Amino acid sequence: MNSSALAVINDVTLDRHNVSLSMSADIDFDAFDSLAGALVQALDLRVLEKSWGADRHQWLVEFEGTRLWLNFELYSRCCWLNSDNVADVEVLEYLQSLLSSQL
Repeated sequence: MNSSALAVINDVTLDRHNVSLSMSADIDFDAFDSLAGALVQALDLRVLEKSWGADRHQWLVEFEGTRLWLNFELYSRCCWLNSDNVADVEVLEYLQSLLSSQL
């Protein structure tokens, strides 16, 4: 894992109820591509789609057949992965363990 590129991540928290893995990040909006690229590489994700707006980035990614949303919101300076499928919480739990071991 490219730990220097992920050094901006301060904390990784799994929210089972919302099927979400949040990452507090010391990053600005324009630097999201760098962080996202490092996450994609480190977690072996495949990018399917990228979109962004005035204050939010959103990428559709895939991990071993599981589709997840990678988001970054400017004002909260929070990055998170989430799914609409409650069964995907196990995938997020695994990804949390990978990220947490690098913090």
